[in-house]
Amino acid sequence: MSSGKQPSKYVAREPDSSGFIEYSAQEHDTWRRLIERQLEVVPGRACDEYLHGLELLGLPRDRIPQLAEVSDVLRRETGWECARVPALIGFETFFRLLSERKFPVATFIRTPEEFDYLQEPDIFHEIFGHCAMLTNPAFANFTQKYGELGLKASPKERAYLARLYWFTVEFGLMNTADGLRIYGGGILSSPKETLYALSDAPIRAPFEVVDALRTPYRIDIVQPIYYVLDDLETLQQLTEIDLMARVREAMAAGLYEPLFPPKEAA
Repeated sequence: MSSGKQPSKYVAREPDSSGFIEYSAQEHDTWRRLIERQLEVVPGRACDEYLHGLELLGLPRDRIPQLAEVSDVLRRETGWECARVPALIGFETFFRLLSERKFPVATFIRTPEEFDYLQEPDIFHEIFGHCAMLTNPAFANFTQKYGELGLKASPKERAYLARLYWFTVEFGLMNTADGLRIYGGGILSSPKETLYALSDAPIRAPFEVVDALRTPYRIDIVQPIYYVLDDLETLQQLTEIDLMARVREAMAAGLYEPLFPPKEAA
């Protein structure tokens, strides 16, 4: 999730008059290195729904895809599409786009200096990490519902909702017949966290919506705790309950103690 609070050093690429976005040879090479590295670690770790979505998208390995290519598949499968946005967007824009089944994608790719980690979501994170899951109806419906709720929420309610997004869309795990699998895009776009999330190092807890809403997180570390769904149908069920009542319940109970040290001042 992006907010406009901090200026970005990245500048999203603008399309030409025909809608085509030009990237440099180095940027295409960065995409190639990222996708080849991650395709080595997601099999047997990502959930089947994600791998199926990846197959449907047919992402190129040797170049950054155009958003229209990805949107064509998403529209066909679940009625979603990609929306080109600047490097950082405000919460209002973020929630509105999701509510309209438009997934915000900043059209820049990380520099080689930030190859392993960057705090801002780039086109690799958004396309490779998230768009495959948006071919799944339950995941797609939940993401739209999240946007609708966020549009109407107060700033404090949005802070709690952000934790729900974090522990599902970004960093969600799921039990399957084949064992523990990943569906969160924040994990699936990071080779380090893909391996770490399924290791013995983190805490893993059964997904309970109020628990997720009450759990603090930091964006610049691997997660000390992950919440585990029984299946993606749980996300569909979240669209059918009064989620804001759960948010109010979490707000009344307050946050859990963080499982990480405070971030050091720069």
